[in-house]
Amino acid sequence: MPTRAVLTWTGVGLQFEGQAVNGPAARFDGDGKAGPSPVITLLLSLAACMSSDVVSIVEKMQIPLASLVVDVEAERAPEHPRRILSARMTFRARGGEPQHEERVQHAIDLSREKYCSVLHSLREDIQMTHVLEFEPA
Repeated sequence: MPTRAVLTWTGVGLQFEGQAVNGPAARFDGDGKAGPSPVITLLLSLAACMSSDVVSIVEKMQIPLASLVVDVEAERAPEHPRRILSARMTFRARGGEPQHEERVQHAIDLSREKYCSVLHSLREDIQMTHVLEFEPA
């Protein structure tokens, strides 16, 4: 079953509202003022995807995490399309016992190598198509 989302321009600047069909709405802003910009949204989506995997895996390992914060720092190309050239994620996990550190690292590795659909969706071999439905005023 396909995943579907709808993005609608609010009519104000570069502000948009988007949501999964029948899901909660989120505001995005190309200027990054009224909401996260598309690039920040991409970085947050990557962090949220990997964090969700990590929390799920760690819970299955029965390691009690008290908190997980992910800091994502990216370098972008100076010229358009200003794509992300590199990203560094710092996972700050708190909880469990000292011997759990290696298992939490394993959960991060599993997310990166196998489970994070956002990370793996950044591959160059994704087939992208578009259709325009235009209605004159």
